[in-house]
Formats: sequence, structure tokens, C-alpha cells
Amino acid sequence: MHIHYISEQNSILNHFLAQIRDISIQKDSMRFRKNIERIGEIMAYELSKTLEYKPVTVQTPLGLKPTTTLADHVVLCSILRAGLALHQGFMNFFDEAENGFVSAYRHHYNQDDAFEILVEYQAAPSFQDKNLILIDPMLATGQSIVAVLNQLHLEQKPKEIHIAVVIAAPEGIAYLEEHLPKECHLWVAALDERLNEKNYIIPGLGDAGDLAYGSKL
Repeated sequence: MHIHYISEQNSILNHFLAQIRDISIQKDSMRFRKNIERIGEIMAYELSKTLEYKPVTVQTPLGLKPTTTLADHVVLCSILRAGLALHQGFMNFFDEAENGFVSAYRHHYNQDDAFEILVEYQAAPSFQDKNLILIDPMLATGQSIVAVLNQLHLEQKPKEIHIAVVIAAPEGIAYLEEHLPKECHLWVAALDERLNEKNYIIPGLGDAGDLAYGSKL
């Protein structure tokens, strides 16, 4: 797997990452969503450097200008509901992309820490021979991403698979490397220390879906 750690070089990205973690700032859900959206824009820009472009000539009011424009077809696919704000950031840059949405969640079948991933809702276009960008803010165990890709990737073959996450745990990255094709790209805004006994990212930021959209039952 090709892994891209975006925050290794200091940029405004680290400023937004600090704010979404800060318990005194993240209580403002609108600001939290906006910061996640901004992070999505930065990640989309960095990812765009790896795509294919084609030469075009643009007619300006005063003449002709040779330049390049995106040649690849892109499908943005988010895991509900936490992925929505990050999805918006990617969509701000890939404004001609097709869009898909999939629900995946931890089902605690014994009412304890053990769980399985349930994928129940799916609305996605064809991504045959297109660049599939799967978007999810938190990469903890990695099981949700693998379950969703297995659900989506039954009959269609994307040109490339990109996975975009804001915060990742080493355990989740190792799980993806074990279960996904080597040619996949993983884009990580920040790498954290570990998972705790409940498989939550430490130090993390809490529940991204709850912080963005309110607590759930």
C-alpha cells in the first residue's frame, strides 16, 4: 500500500488538526465541521497531484493559453455519517466528481466491547475504470473501510483506489495493508499513537460523527 502522511511537513493543515482535537474548541459543532471540511480541501489538493491530466488550450478574452485539466474520472464515496463534512471538502475541489454514500457501523452484538461491522445502506455510481476516493475521518481498526470496499468492489474494478482519513491508528493501517491490494493509496492527515482497549484512537479527538452532528442513541 502506498501511504501518504500529509502532516509530516508543517502547514496550515496542522493548525486545523489542532483545533479539531482541542476540547475547548471542538464543542462548537459548526466550527468542527468547517475545520474537517478545510482538512478535506487540503487532502484533495495533495491527492490531486497524483492524478492524470490532459493538455488543453483555453480561449481567454485576449488570446489563447495552453494549460492542463484533469483527465481522470473521480468518484467520491463517504462512510456515513462522520464522513459528510470531509466529503464536502473533497467535493469543493473535485466539483465534477460523482458521489456515493455508504453506511457502516460497529454492531456490539453481545453488548460488550466485541463488535462486527455492518454495512447496510449503499448509494453509489459505477466506478469502473474511475478513481475511487473512499472518505472516512477516523481509521481505528480498519475493519469498516475493508468491509465497505468489499461491499463496493464486488463486480467493478476502479482505475485506482484512494482512501482518505483524517486521523489513523497504526493498528488500522496494518489491517489495511494486510487486507487490501498493494496498489491502494492511503492518505493520512495525522498518525496517532495506538488504540485503547475499546478500539478507540489515542489521543484521537472523540467521536467525529457526534462532534459534527450531535450525539446519537
